[in-house]
Amino acid sequence: MAALGSPARTLRGLLRELRYLNAATGRPYRDTAAYRYLVKAFRAHRVTSEKLCRAQHELHFQAATYLCLLRSVREHLALHQEFHGKGERSVEESAGLVGLQLPHQPGGKGWEP
Repeated sequence: MAALGSPARTLRGLLRELRYLNAATGRPYRDTAAYRYLVKAFRAHRVTSEKLCRAQHELHFQAATYLCLLRSVREHLALHQEFHGKGERSVEESAGLVGLQLPHQPGGKGWEP
């Protein structure tokens, strides 16, 4: 099994992702059902006096997987918003992107004297 880190660190990461998700709504993340479920699940699967607690390891692995998914989706959306194309650009905008300027036409549209 790969090194997952501590369960407390995974829980903190999941709660951080919940805060990011609920920042748009303005509601506190502690009022959500997801927060209550996470805290309840992590409390129910604490390490006991047993030497090997399979349920605790299984929960930790699933939580780490969900944390990776939530973090990846958030970062993907941020990258998509930053680099998403804006559709067709005008000739002036395209020239400005590469550092060029179009020649100035005196007298308006044509080259008439």
